[in-house]
Amino acid sequence: MPSILVVRGGGEQASGVVVRLLRAGLRVVVTELAQPLCVRRTVCFAEAIYRGEITIEGHTGRRVDDPTDMLRILNILGRNQVPVLVDPDCKVAGLLHALAVVDGRMLKRPPEPIGYVPALYIGLGPGFIAGVNCQVAIETQRGHTLGRVYWQGGPQADTGLPEGDPRRVLRAPTTGILLAHKTIGDLVESNELIAEIQDESGHLHPVTSPFRGVLRGLLYPGLHIAAGIKIGDVDPRGDPSYCYLVSDKALAIGGGVLEALLTRPEIRARLWT
Repeated sequence: MPSILVVRGGGEQASGVVVRLLRAGLRVVVTELAQPLCVRRTVCFAEAIYRGEITIEGHTGRRVDDPTDMLRILNILGRNQVPVLVDPDCKVAGLLHALAVVDGRMLKRPPEPIGYVPALYIGLGPGFIAGVNCQVAIETQRGHTLGRVYWQGGPQADTGLPEGDPRRVLRAPTTGILLAHKTIGDLVESNELIAEIQDESGHLHPVTSPFRGVLRGLLYPGLHIAAGIKIGDVDPRGDPSYCYLVSDKALAIGGGVLEALLTRPEIRARLWT
């Protein structure tokens, strides 16, 4: 039976990695939180947690509530689909004897132990140092080193700044419940109402578009969110089709993960067998 890879996190970058691994004919399981916070939900396998399933560029992920339900997990894998598990502790890695674990949660801090040691633990982005808290790390910062594989050392430190025009990032003005007035893919005008945050007193705080463009991402409506967190993203290029395509950045990171898997002969020999 072909080996199984586990990807921790079903957000935008991790999902791009999953798509690239699937295209290479590999079998992948995704683990997530019970309430993931993903902005670009149309290209995030984490969306299956809310909707039951999500299809990204022809690849379908299906929610699995119980990480010990091996019959359902293997059934989904047998259909060349992706089990998306509510499994924040990544227990399934040990249960499935995963060949490799890709930590794509983008937490920007060292990972906590999962109680299982795969043949290869790959970390994406800041917080990972090869030989310290993972065996290999992948650069996630845009620039000349994006997607590079580090067997020693690690990626660049987090800058804390959004890429491109910082105005594109929509943030929660207060703590409360997210009420959506627009859907991902909608064209929006400057200052048009996109969402509101309802605070504990019932007051509504508007979130408006910073400029004309396409709503590229928005957190799942109804979530209770903290003040200041990223809740949405407006794309000034104005092309709704981009909302449904894995980004060039995510594909580059996925290429780095594939390189890491194929570099080690003992890993490469077990990927498809």
